[in-house]
Amino acid sequence: MNEPQHSQAARARPDEPWPRRNWDGAAAVIAALVGLLALCVSGYTAWLQRQQVRAQVWPYIETGISTSKHNLTLVNKGVGPALIRSVQIYVDGKPQHDWDAVYAALGLKYDRRPPYSTVNSIVISAGERIDQVTFRTVEDFNLYARQATRVQMRFCYCSTMDECWMRDERVKDASRVYQEAKTCPQRSADDFIDNDIAEIDVSAREPQ
Repeated sequence: MNEPQHSQAARARPDEPWPRRNWDGAAAVIAALVGLLALCVSGYTAWLQRQQVRAQVWPYIETGISTSKHNLTLVNKGVGPALIRSVQIYVDGKPQHDWDAVYAALGLKYDRRPPYSTVNSIVISAGERIDQVTFRTVEDFNLYARQATRVQMRFCYCSTMDECWMRDERVKDASRVYQEAKTCPQRSADDFIDNDIAEIDVSAREPQ
C-alpha cells in the first residue's frame, strides 16, 4: 500500500526549518500601538488640565437691585475676572444709548441725575460688585424700581482664557438667559455707551 504523499514529502526534507514568523513587523505594530496610546493619554491629560484652568478662571456676572443701598449693581459671582466686552440696555425692547435715554423712555425726571458708573470695557474681579447707578433718595429709587421690569440688559463678557458668555435678560426662558458665545459681537448702533465722565468713582468697588 502506498503511503500518503505528504508523509513521503516530510521524510524527503527532514532538515528543512519551520517557516519563521515576521517578528520585526509585529514589533513595529506593537510600537505604533504604544505610541498611539501615549498620544491619547497625553491629549486626555492636556484636556483635563485645560478644564481645571477653565474652572479656576470662570466668571459669572449677575445684575441686581439693592433696596438697602438704592442702587443698581453688577456682580461677578464667579472665581475669575470678567472682561466686559459689550453692553446694551433696552426699555420695552428698544435699545437705549445712555442712562438719560433710559430715564426718558421710562418717563422719569430727576432734579439731579443719579450718579452712575460706566461698565463697558472694564474688568470685574471675582467677588467684585460695581454700582451701576446710585439713586440719591429713596423716592428717586422707588420711581425707577416700579418700572424696573421694563428694563433689560444684554452684555457679553469673557474670561482670561478668552472664553465668552452672553447674558440676555430679554430671553423669557430663564435657563437660556446665559449662553456660551464663540466671541463677543462687534460694536453696533445698539451699544450702551455713555460718553459723559462717570460720576461714581469706580475705584470704590466693593467685594460681595
